[in-house]
Amino acid sequence: MENHLPCQFTSTPPKFIYFDLGKVLVDYSFERMFRQMGDAAGIEPQQVQAVLAAGLQLDYETGILDSRAAHEVFCRQTGTRPDYETFSLACNDIFTPIDSMLPVVSQLYQAGHRLGILSNTCEGHWNHCLQRYTMLSEFFSVHALSFEIGALKPETAIFRKAAELAGCQPEEIFYIDDIPGHVAGARSVGFDALVYTSTAELVKELRKRGVNLSVQ
Repeated sequence: MENHLPCQFTSTPPKFIYFDLGKVLVDYSFERMFRQMGDAAGIEPQQVQAVLAAGLQLDYETGILDSRAAHEVFCRQTGTRPDYETFSLACNDIFTPIDSMLPVVSQLYQAGHRLGILSNTCEGHWNHCLQRYTMLSEFFSVHALSFEIGALKPETAIFRKAAELAGCQPEEIFYIDDIPGHVAGARSVGFDALVYTSTAELVKELRKRGVNLSVQ
């Protein structure tokens, strides 16, 4: 039988479970963000996308820039000056919950499993989600975030820091991410990691690892 994991896992539950944020717990639309930021600044979405891709997004997600500084860089590079609050809402109001995941994380938390978020994200996106989705503070005790750590997945540094924050050896951690390259990066430091394709498939994989869930 083909084995997609780098090593055999046992039915002993992992000591810590990390979830990616975007496309695993919440969905998002970059196209919506480009459009909303363009509307706020009076420019085309393609110009917004180009400015972000030129380095602004990278600097924001690695914490080189905070939200105020990111706004200033955007204004300077586009020759515009949208109101900061309007600009922030346009940038951050791009998320919707993946409803099927809520009962999964709720049951994991209630069963006593230690949970964390491991995400490439920026200050604005994280604060917006933290305020909007109470599960992020209620169920997840550790937040390993690129803008706080100063490294991005799939770099080994962010996974090693995540293990340190969890107080576990990498081999004791199960990690779920929607991007295969990020899963490969996690596996390279010893995590048991899975590419998220659907909530139903995740539940099956959790059960294989000795995690009992009643959700289908």
